[in-house]
Amino acid sequence: MKQLLVLSGKGGTGKTTIASALIKLANAKAYADCDVDAPNLHLITAWKTEPDKTDYYGLPKAQINEELCIQCGQCIENCRFDAITNHEKISINPFACEGCGVCEYVCPMKAITMMPSMDGEMMLYSDAEQIFSTAQLKMGSGTSGLLVTEVKKRMKSVAVNARLAIIDGSPGIGCPVIASLSGADMVLIVAEPTISGISDMERIVNTAANFAIKMAVCVNKYDTNIENTEIIEELCQKQNLPYIGRIPFDPDAVKATNNGQTIVDIDCTSGTAIKEVYHKIINMLFEKGGD
Repeated sequence: MKQLLVLSGKGGTGKTTIASALIKLANAKAYADCDVDAPNLHLITAWKTEPDKTDYYGLPKAQINEELCIQCGQCIENCRFDAITNHEKISINPFACEGCGVCEYVCPMKAITMMPSMDGEMMLYSDAEQIFSTAQLKMGSGTSGLLVTEVKKRMKSVAVNARLAIIDGSPGIGCPVIASLSGADMVLIVAEPTISGISDMERIVNTAANFAIKMAVCVNKYDTNIENTEIIEELCQKQNLPYIGRIPFDPDAVKATNNGQTIVDIDCTSGTAIKEVYHKIINMLFEKGGD
């Protein structure tokens, strides 16, 4: 099963809009939303069935037994994350706790225990033809990379006969993106023609290059700034990156999204442009007759 990962250096480029269109064009049997901080692919790829929901447990958190605690303060002195305070009694802030376990180790009374922490929820949609894996990270949790790995693992464990899996990744270059890149066969980078868009595109290109993964670039809303679009094209040429298309700014794309549709579900200019991008992606992914 080939994995196509759709990424962007920043939010707001239209990454999910493009990913949903590619899923529809490919009639993908397996796909995932790995933007676990703010997943929204499910809003466009509407499912009639309810998902199978599973609690996600990330790193453990420290919990204190007040009956055993003697207020010695050693846990406070040794917590480098300032997660433990003493206001009339010693307490642990679960949002600040990083689960390192030092407090448990130094406590002379064994009053602190590392306990499993429910850090999010995983959702698996499935029917006889398709599988869709996604998740929602709990606010304040810092285990996004681990959750992304679980989302992909659940997708692959069910979609054993799928030829192509399409993954909507997170914006930026942080932990969830690194976890998404692992195991991918190709990355489509969605850029936008702005100064920040160009800078962030270069960052994600450099990040993906460390994984030696096949890459391609397309520009969304290219006609909002032709000059910057040409700069992106020149950067791709200098770095020998396949540049596979321009997608115009399209008010109909907003209407489609608001109606829970992809841009290829309606007759619009952006939908026409993404079809050309899709065919180039398939040629790159399955060149030399690979499966």
